[in-house]
Amino acid sequence: MKKKILIVAAHPDDEVLGCFGTVARLIREGHEAYTLILGEGKTSRDEKRQIENKKNDIAMLGNEIKKANGVIGIKKVFIESYPDNRFDSVNLLDIIKVISKVKEEVQPDIIFTHYEKDLNIDHQITYQAVITATRPMQDECVKEIYSFEILSSTEWNYPISFSPDTYFDISETLSLKIAAMKEYASELCKFPHPRSLKGIELSAKYHGMRVGKKAIEAFKCIRRVR
Repeated sequence: MKKKILIVAAHPDDEVLGCFGTVARLIREGHEAYTLILGEGKTSRDEKRQIENKKNDIAMLGNEIKKANGVIGIKKVFIESYPDNRFDSVNLLDIIKVISKVKEEVQPDIIFTHYEKDLNIDHQITYQAVITATRPMQDECVKEIYSFEILSSTEWNYPISFSPDTYFDISETLSLKIAAMKEYASELCKFPHPRSLKGIELSAKYHGMRVGKKAIEAFKCIRRVR
């Protein structure tokens, strides 16, 4: 049966790093996928949030978002502009309402989003908002919620470690994930930084070795109704 998938990511490129291998596979299998990106992803690199000074960078990043999501066939991308690494300055209810609005439009069966104990405050708040927006009421459309890890964020929250319990074989779609990440030229780093093309490949192979596959994306299952 065809299912609808919604990725809820805090920043541009989080969707690729977190679950694009899996979502690319699910799209190939006939399912439909959407992306919601909540933050603008640039202004935390300045001493103060200065949108005017970052307009060109944000426009460039918007173009990268469209290209990256187009690589795997995302049907529609919803983009918000909450302040980068400052989600704690925003009323949580406002973020919940945005997620709820997109959820009502898409009616997803499955949501992929951030890990609750991630180092990044925006990732933590995104998780909280998703869980609140998908409370398990009788008529709730979302039946599965999975948390993903983000390289150079999740693993840096020492001593807390990401403990996945769900594994998707992306041996056939890892190349698509890497191709999508190449579109985020402004966000890529050089190896040995984890958020590099080589870092993405090695992470997939590492998780693959843990379960006897060539390449894996690993998740924490938050809720699964069968």
